[in-house]
Amino acid sequence: MNRTNVLVIGSGGREHALVWKLQQSKQVHTVFCAPGNGGIPNSVPINVSDFEGLTAFARRNHCFTVVGPEEPLTKGIVDHFLKEGLAAYGVTKEAAIAESSKIWARRFMKQNDIPHPSFEAFEDPTAATAYVKNRALPIVVKADGLASGKGVAVCRTEKSALEAINDMMVKRRFGNSGERILVEDMLVGEEASYMAIVDTKTRRCIPLAFSQDHKPILDGDEGPNTGGMGAYSPAPVIDSEIQAKIESDITEKFIDGIRSANLEFKGTLYLGLMVSEGVPYVLEFNVRFGDPETQPVVVRMKSDLFEYLEACVNDHLTDMANIEWSPQAAVCVVMTSSGYPGQYEKGKVITGLDEAARAKNAIVFHAGTSQKGSNIVTSGGRVLGVTALGDTIPRAIEEAYQTVGLIHWEGEYHRKDIGRKALSHTFAA
Repeated sequence: MNRTNVLVIGSGGREHALVWKLQQSKQVHTVFCAPGNGGIPNSVPINVSDFEGLTAFARRNHCFTVVGPEEPLTKGIVDHFLKEGLAAYGVTKEAAIAESSKIWARRFMKQNDIPHPSFEAFEDPTAATAYVKNRALPIVVKADGLASGKGVAVCRTEKSALEAINDMMVKRRFGNSGERILVEDMLVGEEASYMAIVDTKTRRCIPLAFSQDHKPILDGDEGPNTGGMGAYSPAPVIDSEIQAKIESDITEKFIDGIRSANLEFKGTLYLGLMVSEGVPYVLEFNVRFGDPETQPVVVRMKSDLFEYLEACVNDHLTDMANIEWSPQAAVCVVMTSSGYPGQYEKGKVITGLDEAARAKNAIVFHAGTSQKGSNIVTSGGRVLGVTALGDTIPRAIEEAYQTVGLIHWEGEYHRKDIGRKALSHTFAA
């Protein structure tokens, strides 16, 4: 069998997890990662925005490419690879608008009768301020564009809502992403994440295992939002009845709507969901694998991920059966730099990684790390994603935190309650 090389684009914990899983494929020879990080093997120092450098590397090394982060997708990296005659898994720039504009996504949901919170869109801060002063609270204020998971403010007071509007539209905390904003009803319920490999051309949608993220920085879901402080899979909040509603009321309508808009979506659809009184509502569309949801999901995956990504790119996803999953649970605890999601220091030496690597049921995925001499040091806000398997979610939680306890650096911070939401449900694999 001729085995192929794979290039994973990105540098976070999601990319490390994808590298780890893809390297297990019998069809794959070597997995490279650009730019990678201090813990990803075969990291290549090419920036995600260097499309020419990435395509040259992929061509030279005969690589099938998998794009991790949202930013290069929204800037057209897959279009560039296709123009160069190179295979790349991920959506085109045109399809990436589902994530790059929350306003576009909300209007798409409304047009296609996909369950979503009520909303209003604004381009003028004065109009947004007047609207907030005359409506009931709590509300959610969202920057329209990409903000690394941080452009969402849950506002329970008028003061906090007006501050959020000012931060986004006047102070431009998120740059051009905050030129326009959404003001939405705040839904009450439990969040969950749904990821699927989708090809709207053939109408095929292959779901991944359900998971649940923890966005706020503090225990109990308090404090500002982050890119994600941890995740677990499966998500017991999604039972068979809720899953059926997701498929009929959301994914089927998403595919129909994309086709009606004369778009083609070939890649990962990742839905941020709120389950409220038995109804799954869409909080956001994303067009790539989630981070940190990918970490616990791939460690439960028994099937060959490469086969599914290759099938999607080469128009034979309809030939693929559903993915097989381990009945075990997985929990990922994200370890961060002090100060994240705000300002934080870099260059802190990380200790205990060798000991953690010997943990029987845990894997340490690197995110914000780099190599400095013989040391691994911090180089980002989210530094590591310690991911553990267990026969139950409580056991996976225990395994994850035991491994977290082996790792140290100055100012390290992590939430202490990752996975606890699941304990209110009857565990189901």
